[in-house]
Amino acid sequence: MAELEPQVLLTGATGFIGGRLLQALTEEGFHVRVLVRSKGRLRSPLDNNPGVEVFEGDLLKRESILSAMDGTDAAFYLVHSMGGRNLSEIKSFAERDKRAAENFVWAADRVGLARIIYLGEWEKWGTTFPNTW
Repeated sequence: MAELEPQVLLTGATGFIGGRLLQALTEEGFHVRVLVRSKGRLRSPLDNNPGVEVFEGDLLKRESILSAMDGTDAAFYLVHSMGGRNLSEIKSFAERDKRAAENFVWAADRVGLARIIYLGEWEKWGTTFPNTW
């Protein structure tokens, strides 16, 4: 079988939107690398899908995401922290969210990634991606 093109990285594949996006991307013939903290959390078995590679990594540990991102044409960033019952917990989630996003951008710079597709609210940190991303 010929190699599928283009190759994209998908984060957040265990979530509602990411799981559906994974299915849509593979149906359109994209080769998808999925980055998850735990392979066991994926909703559907992907072992028999030649268009999907699963990588384990943690966005809070930036070195762990380089191999998944290296060689991809674009990356979907669909990750965000959830939870928090009080102000202290909410602040902690926001700080982790920010660190994960910064690590993702760091890794993208390291591997020369051309495009990031982001779903979320950057304004909460007073930061925005340039229009070219």
